[in-house]
Amino acid sequence: MAMDAITIIHAIFTIIFFLPITTFSISSTSQSQINSNSILVALLDSHYTELAELVEKAMLLQKLEDTVSAHNITILAPKNKAFFDPDFKRFLLEPRNLNSLQTLLMSHIIPTRIGSKTGSSRHRTLAGDHHHIRLETNSTTTDTQWTVDGACITHPDAVTRPDGVIHGIDHLLVPRSVQDNFNSRRSLRSISAVKPEGAPDVDPRTHRLKKPAPPSNPGSQPALPISDALAPGPAISPAPAPGPGGPQHHFNGESQVKDFIQTLLQYGGYNEMADILVNLTSLATEMGRLVSEGYVLTVLAPNDEAMAKLTTDQLSEPGSPEQIMYYHLIPEYQTEESMYNSVRRFGKVHYDTLRVPHKMVAQEADGSVKFGNGDGSAYLFDPDIYTDGRISVQGIDGVLFPLEEVKDVTRVKVGQPVKDVVKQRRGKLMEATCWMLGTIGQHSSFTSCQ
Repeated sequence: MAMDAITIIHAIFTIIFFLPITTFSISSTSQSQINSNSILVALLDSHYTELAELVEKAMLLQKLEDTVSAHNITILAPKNKAFFDPDFKRFLLEPRNLNSLQTLLMSHIIPTRIGSKTGSSRHRTLAGDHHHIRLETNSTTTDTQWTVDGACITHPDAVTRPDGVIHGIDHLLVPRSVQDNFNSRRSLRSISAVKPEGAPDVDPRTHRLKKPAPPSNPGSQPALPISDALAPGPAISPAPAPGPGGPQHHFNGESQVKDFIQTLLQYGGYNEMADILVNLTSLATEMGRLVSEGYVLTVLAPNDEAMAKLTTDQLSEPGSPEQIMYYHLIPEYQTEESMYNSVRRFGKVHYDTLRVPHKMVAQEADGSVKFGNGDGSAYLFDPDIYTDGRISVQGIDGVLFPLEEVKDVTRVKVGQPVKDVVKQRRGKLMEATCWMLGTIGQHSSFTSCQ
């Protein structure tokens, strides 16, 4: 009886001491899953609708669910009026600026629970930057205000859940990288603000834009050279041969590239192409350097309607815009007339591109020049938008991609020799002999006659 009592007491103590540990492990496992009481569900149902909409469009819900499963989070939610800048919101919603949108939103989320009674502290956000949260006292009203990097926390503990908390702030916390991207995007505003007009007049003698002569006093020397008054002669080639290059920079390539980009914007319908050259890539600088060294270029410029068909996947990969544009740059000087004469004479013409080793295939179609094959082809839509002797810009109605060559490789099984069957040729005498044997019925007895 004594041993039975000791066994029962030992079992009771085991249940009392180990039951809380088991309960804690079960509850921790259940909290690792997102439920209806999560802070993310509360954010989507809150009155911070602009922030919730951007979180969904930035495809961050899965990342936030993983973060909530591992940490308590603090969301610094700007009020809806903070997103009312139309230019900045349009910049965030463009597919090519998805990284900037994700960086902006993750800089408002801290993977630590910060209560309203927390003092001055410094915390790291999901975007990798840091926010300083401090209590500041107003010198006039002696009121204490809770701020985070200059933004006032107007609604502390606006939403509280077991896995996180939301504090309302009065304006956005824009990281430096996002602000720099937005400023570089707006750097073209001074050029793109020009009202689109018709095609500019190009002087056929110099292949440059016609510019009005500056005002001059009576009796002064003429401002234009005497060569402008001469009649143009017959054109033997599309453009003069390139002069010597070198460190002296006989040609101002940067000025010529800027000139043709301005021509694209004034022509109208090629703003996306100019935007990629100036803001999204460094191609404009590279093209200016090439022209300064004496090289010539032909640019096949897709119009805005063609550029709008590009998907986010085609532009989001690192280096994708450069690779697409390299395929539209031909290291030759070609005009619409020279290309059309070439395809009329030779049928198909293969032009080298700066995307080595892919070449551009051109052929004549419907009285114009067609580039590419099949569904990925494009027609020469706006000929000779800009021709200055070094850079030629031809407008096309599609974005071109190099064809992937699929090679059918025949697989031969190892260990099985290939038999070469050689068909023997019979001479005239053998044919006559076989004919004679066939007449007497002895044809089948000779293998050579079978």
